[in-house]
Amino acid sequence: MTPGETIRDFPIGKKVQFSKTVSESDVYLFSGITGDFDRIHLDEEYCKTTPFGRRIAQGVLLLGYTSTASTLIHQGFGRPLVSLGYDRIRFIKPVFIGDTVTVTYEVTDLDIERSRTIAKVEVVNQHDEVVVAATHIQKVL
Repeated sequence: MTPGETIRDFPIGKKVQFSKTVSESDVYLFSGITGDFDRIHLDEEYCKTTPFGRRIAQGVLLLGYTSTASTLIHQGFGRPLVSLGYDRIRFIKPVFIGDTVTVTYEVTDLDIERSRTIAKVEVVNQHDEVVVAATHIQKVL
């Protein structure tokens, strides 16, 4: 692809996937970076008393994993894209430390006038259950 490309050249239907096992260090580092020290993420004994029965990963940590897919989607395109945000974010099921999640990111539409891509984002766990869903909007610069 060339630097002269426009939003019209971005392929609708382009899809990428990214997989990651959620580690204890991911959860602890994210807590340190964000200041989110909620017991539901860090205190195993406390979590045994909750309906989850164990620690769960932060929803926004999982949303952060989708950022990798949003970067992968425009590799090879001749112009940079920047995130304008996520709409209709849903944290559908808990994700536990040790779960492996797969992000699927698919461009579903283009807003030609505003030079934007619109993508469907889904995160599934190792049981093929959707755990996070969102719409992502990026702008072609």
